[in-house]
Amino acid sequence: MGRPRHVWAVGAIHAQPDHLDAMHRAIAQGFRPGDRLVYLGNMIGHGDRVADTIDRLLDFRRALLSLRGMLATDIVYLRGAQEEMWQKLLQLHFAPDPRQVLDWMLRQGVGATLAAYGGLPESGMAAARGGTMMLGRWTRELRQAVLARPGHEALFNALRRAAYTGDADVETREGGLLLVSAGIDPARPLGQQGDAFWWGGSGFARLAEPYGVFRRLVRGFDPARQGVASGPVGLTLDGGCGFGGHLVCARLDSSGELLDLFQV
Repeated sequence: MGRPRHVWAVGAIHAQPDHLDAMHRAIAQGFRPGDRLVYLGNMIGHGDRVADTIDRLLDFRRALLSLRGMLATDIVYLRGAQEEMWQKLLQLHFAPDPRQVLDWMLRQGVGATLAAYGGLPESGMAAARGGTMMLGRWTRELRQAVLARPGHEALFNALRRAAYTGDADVETREGGLLLVSAGIDPARPLGQQGDAFWWGGSGFARLAEPYGVFRRLVRGFDPARQGVASGPVGLTLDGGCGFGGHLVCARLDSSGELLDLFQV
């Protein structure tokens, strides 16, 4: 993301568009060209208003891009566990045991996203029992339902694994701030994190030393649901949105210093 004026980082939304609307109003009051806006994954899932949430994200993107000096790359959407599961669900016909995979995904909250695009768990299970061709038809119908919602497929295709400030060569240059969905594996370099970005949250709160060139790490979802927390390195922006809690946003400078914290 280069050296932005400010970075606005939005925690897990979990398909709560009313909270998102309120947060967007708060962001709009202070956001200026030269800033970056990063949604830290888990925008969907659990909540029952997935499609409305995506529409709100797209509406606010259009509003920000109408500002003189704004670039499309100034707005970043990270892939969280919910987005990862949804993409894998659309490829369920390739899974070796699709019924087991679908059952696990449903227990993790993907059912709300499935329902948003007209899918039923029972139909998915029946298709999985029917074999690859039947399952392929089921997932194709889901993909067509996504395509029928303007902008939804484009947003899902634009998901990033992580975002960071500083120079492009993060292995040798000072980076400052790293933003992820749920965590990292401190033992792996940035380019080898894989799915640790959305599943590797167990050690995040214990980070006591900078990770490579990054002095500050920010995540939007805590699998342990311990709430908003700030440590010597890590900052967690999970206020429990989607589980009866708040949506959280932090405004930081490009080095990761916390300037403001918003909860709605």
